[in-house]
Amino acid sequence: MATHLLRSPSLLRHLRPSISATPFAGVPSFAASTAVVPEILTFGQPNPDEPEPLQPKHIPDLDLSDEARLFAGVHTAELLRSTAVLHAAAIGPMVDLGSWVMGSKLMDVAATRELFLGVVRRTFYDHFCAGEDAAAAGRRVRRMYEATGLKGMLVYGVEHSDDGGACDDNMQRFLDTVEAARGVPSNYVSSVVVKITAICPIRVLKRVSDLLRWQYKNPNFDLPWKLNSFPVFSGSSPLYHTNSEPEPLTLEEERELENAHERLRTICRECQETNVPLLIDAEDTILQPAIDYMAYWSTILFNSDKSRPVVYNTVQAYLKDSGERLQLALREAEKMGVPVGFKLVRGAYMSSERRLASSLGCKSPVHDSIEETHTCYNTCMSFLLEKAASGSAVGVVLATHNTDSGKLAAKKAKDLGIDIGDRKIEFAQLYGMSDALSLGLKKSGFNVSKYMPFGPVETAIPYLLRRAEENRGMLATTALDRQLMRKELQRRLKAAAIA
Repeated sequence: MATHLLRSPSLLRHLRPSISATPFAGVPSFAASTAVVPEILTFGQPNPDEPEPLQPKHIPDLDLSDEARLFAGVHTAELLRSTAVLHAAAIGPMVDLGSWVMGSKLMDVAATRELFLGVVRRTFYDHFCAGEDAAAAGRRVRRMYEATGLKGMLVYGVEHSDDGGACDDNMQRFLDTVEAARGVPSNYVSSVVVKITAICPIRVLKRVSDLLRWQYKNPNFDLPWKLNSFPVFSGSSPLYHTNSEPEPLTLEEERELENAHERLRTICRECQETNVPLLIDAEDTILQPAIDYMAYWSTILFNSDKSRPVVYNTVQAYLKDSGERLQLALREAEKMGVPVGFKLVRGAYMSSERRLASSLGCKSPVHDSIEETHTCYNTCMSFLLEKAASGSAVGVVLATHNTDSGKLAAKKAKDLGIDIGDRKIEFAQLYGMSDALSLGLKKSGFNVSKYMPFGPVETAIPYLLRRAEENRGMLATTALDRQLMRKELQRRLKAAAIA
């Protein structure tokens, strides 16, 4: 069995903070092919058939300037460690040093290995990870919620599997995660997260994605195994991965796909019975069509509760076609009367997506600039909030480290009069990152969660180093957190000296 624990860019990817933000004015149109779906691009305009938005309620303004108020529930010892870890993580050579040690012969010496792992366990690991198993993660969630009111979004840190036996093992770990959520009060955990790449072999997902792309190009192409789903492509979606007709799935591949379907059904049923939403994480465009397909057929099957979806899919706003695909899926869900949930992120895989497209002589599926990504994210955000305010059966998780997007979303919710206490709208940030934004949004009355990965220390540490390497400069954008934490520590020190 081959399972890769914590091996792809999910921890620092799915809630990736942005370097800068552009002002968001209204709801600009998506950069899309108007010749393909022109009627969709009118979303966001007034619809006379939709109910009037609710009258605005009083929502406190998002204030990130009062460090004493923001960090009131954080113990001084924890604040000291967080400040030290974030400062160290922002230093580029630290990443180089850690990577060198992990790849050196020093790790073959028991004493050196234990010393290094022990130091990292008590610093970086404890700061960014929730524990080594589901029970430890549940305890961390409890402590965090009782201290700050922030909820946990539990993530078992397994990514890719190569065979059915590993997929079965991973399914059990996901079920253990749901059980951990059941073991704490229901309002402590907002959701659990599943990686489709952990419960379906990668090679099968690639084959399914190829076949789905070919069917989109050739609508008469028959896929007998395909279940009812929402659209997973738009007119601007990248299809260059599949340039010739793929062979049909073999009997063995169909059996593996059905086993993956059953694993996902099992996890969804457990979440439905536990009344905890299931968030399905995204991948790169090579695999994403198959992941969207599985997310949406499970949405149709399990999202029967009109008040709150069980299954949420992830939309990556750094992709040029994300706005179109979001609208197509939501329109189909509304037509079918099926509640639907979306986690909106900016995304990653930027370098690999551009390299692949360039090698094939194609345009990159990723927006050409960070400003365009910000615009797309804020447009999708505004669209989803307007849908929620108008009574559409949609659940929204706004996953962002960008303070401008956080402020824009808070203002938009206030202007639309959204009931921020009904759990249809929530924010999320990585555990150990953007705590000022998380706490500020919570103080403003929003539901806020922390994306909390857990897993064995020995695999988490190399993972954290890889993520830091792939996202050089990203941790340096924690300047606001570091500045506010320093000011709060200085304030407490002065207060203690006077006392």
